[in-house]
Amino acid sequence: MRGYVRLLFGDAERSQASTALPAGARTGCLTDQRLSQGKRRELFTHTVWALEPIGVVHVPAIERASQRLQRGFLAKDVREHGAGMDYAPSAPMAEPFSDILCPALAELSSYTPVAGDYAVRLDANEAPELLSAAAKQRLGEAAATLTWERYPDATSSQLRQALAAHSGVSAEEVLVGDGSDEIITMLLSAFSRARDRSGSPVIMTTTPSFVMYRMSARVRGQRVLEVPLDTSWDLALESMLRGIEHAPPNLIFIATPNNPTGNFADRERLEHLIQAASGSLVVIDEAYIPYSDRDHLDLYRRYENVAIMRTLSKIGFAALRVGWLIARPSLLAEIDKVRLPYNMNAPAQLLGALAVTELAPEIRRIVSYVVTERERLSSGLAALPGVTVTPSQANFLWFRCERPASELFEGLKARGVLVRSFHQRGGRLANQLRVTVGTGEENDRFLSCLRELT
Repeated sequence: MRGYVRLLFGDAERSQASTALPAGARTGCLTDQRLSQGKRRELFTHTVWALEPIGVVHVPAIERASQRLQRGFLAKDVREHGAGMDYAPSAPMAEPFSDILCPALAELSSYTPVAGDYAVRLDANEAPELLSAAAKQRLGEAAATLTWERYPDATSSQLRQALAAHSGVSAEEVLVGDGSDEIITMLLSAFSRARDRSGSPVIMTTTPSFVMYRMSARVRGQRVLEVPLDTSWDLALESMLRGIEHAPPNLIFIATPNNPTGNFADRERLEHLIQAASGSLVVIDEAYIPYSDRDHLDLYRRYENVAIMRTLSKIGFAALRVGWLIARPSLLAEIDKVRLPYNMNAPAQLLGALAVTELAPEIRRIVSYVVTERERLSSGLAALPGVTVTPSQANFLWFRCERPASELFEGLKARGVLVRSFHQRGGRLANQLRVTVGTGEENDRFLSCLRELT
């Protein structure tokens, strides 16, 4: 396949999926073919064949140097992998600038949440509306003290100090961004040197996982090596190790707890990966760590090639868009060079610092409430016929239904309840749904509506 990318299809429920990634792999459940777009769509959406792409391998360029990275070729072969979520099918480029726009834009779509008014929205992994009236009043009083005519603190010093104390590290180990999304883009910009003559760096991540790792890399012309999680939604370690050997990545993004599956990566596998990828920065995304019973700071302290990402967006302060990276000061000094000036607005700096200091009891109360509701919601889901729930360490639940997820998703929408469905990806995701833990009343309504549909 021209030596640039090989797309492997297979039954992801089979054990071979976790070892099928390397180019040249030969198992009975794999196909490596030059398929038309129509045939590829049929493979992804077939209701009987549980096929999905179980590996996208970028092969070193061996053709003439002027060709290097053929982004359009990658788009053609993997467009259907995230259909309806982060890939735009055959999207035409805007005229008259199609010849100078980034080619990767043709395979992407803008991030647009489902529009509409729903009585219960449990699709975005936000915290339920549990902030006390006193906390809201305190936030309003603090915001009223801002000097609106002046630029914010360019170094976000007060916010960095507050987040550092909240995280148990020094302020010199913290870099803040406009949500985790900006942290990701800063990392991709800083770690952009290619290791081979393709001219483009490689990043590695897992699938299914947070889509912004791949989207942000692709729009920058970077190659993405996605390794499917195994049948337990855990790291497919052997495939990842072979991927590292085949195309050493600059960055490895591991979300744990993972979105959308909600589970922790196996500790032994994760540490093995970190040890094997000594020449890569392993970024552990802990967006949901407040809802978990442990974190990964010990791995950060033990391994020079580990960094940690965190955010306030999942614990009641999504409106502030505050994310931060924990890494060695010497590395942050380099990453800080690609940070945009005044990247954190003044309200986010002031109120974000207030959230993790004076209002920290509010966060603890919200987290405790959600964890209790998560266990109750999990038990309610598991009691429904044909429903299997993945144990969660996050503020959402990932569950499988015997009935197609598309039907349940639409049925819930019709009843005023919005969750997240992954049916458009096909394969083993065709029956998977993700529901955010809401208030007790919201969770009860969701369960009641789902009970009518199962």
